[in-house]
Amino acid sequence: MDTVSLIDIAGYLPENRVGADYFAQFAASDRLAENIMFRAPKFRHHIASDENAVDMAERAVAPLIERNGSELVSNVDILITHTQLPDVPVLGTGGELARRLGITPDWVVDLHNGGCASFVYMIKLARQIMQTGDASTALIVSVQNSAGQIFTQSDVRVLAQSAVPGDGAGACLLVKSQAGPVLGLECRTYPEFAGDMTAAVDPPRKYWEAGTGQLHIGFTETKIAKVFARGNRLVPEVALAVCKQIGITPDEIDTLVTNQPNRLFLRNWRDALELPAERHPDTFDECGNLFGAAIPVTLDLENRAGRIPNGSLVMMSAFAHAGDFAGAGAIRWGAAPVGV
Repeated sequence: MDTVSLIDIAGYLPENRVGADYFAQFAASDRLAENIMFRAPKFRHHIASDENAVDMAERAVAPLIERNGSELVSNVDILITHTQLPDVPVLGTGGELARRLGITPDWVVDLHNGGCASFVYMIKLARQIMQTGDASTALIVSVQNSAGQIFTQSDVRVLAQSAVPGDGAGACLLVKSQAGPVLGLECRTYPEFAGDMTAAVDPPRKYWEAGTGQLHIGFTETKIAKVFARGNRLVPEVALAVCKQIGITPDEIDTLVTNQPNRLFLRNWRDALELPAERHPDTFDECGNLFGAAIPVTLDLENRAGRIPNGSLVMMSAFAHAGDFAGAGAIRWGAAPVGV
């Protein structure tokens, strides 16, 4: 099959950088406040009030156009997007982004599932399309836009969960080439766990209906315990599955990039794979939990800092929601900035 490579990656963080003191001023008595799941990062970025998911996606894609030329992006065959909080009715993020960029891909897909592991899932889907058809280029975009919209609501910002998420977006270009080959991918679905993390409104209503309750995540101590147990297991498990698939051992991983939900998960994952902290980039204290955008944003920050030289073996691994989905992927890196 044709080799598919990741040739460039870019990220976007909104200008509004919010410190932990913003949420501290609103903190109320919350029995979950002491749970390690909700230990707040020092900072996070929030989407602007006049900004939507497509704005963020467009800003994430802009460096790719600048570095690779408008022709490559304007002729992409595949556009796949994931938006944590879909906020473009009818057309969706993918359709509107295509309109703004003036592109006409054969494939435009708004991928709703996959959550924090959606970036890996989108790469897998794009590679499958490219290897079984005529498509030769793909643009992948992940947007996390719920922090500044859901978690700053007056009734939600008092909850311990509100201080953890941050907003951001990441994008990458995939092409048929040997420049930065995707070596292996593993995605697993566990639908039996899907009901353990849900949105909640009190009093209950459909989220689009007018009402007094404000949307938030329906956490309980029992659900949190399940999330920790599954997350601790799933991220190393799928990473090890990819290691086996491509014939390497974990100590050959140069850079491990995971989703960034909290400090304990990050420590446990690198310990499970027996990797030192310097091989596992941590953006939690600057960006908070970026959900599906965490992997591309972290990759972009590390790449621009010159810490992922070409030829490095990069492992991406993440789990979604309460553990209903997990994915990992290995890349022989070929997207280091010119001159680095």
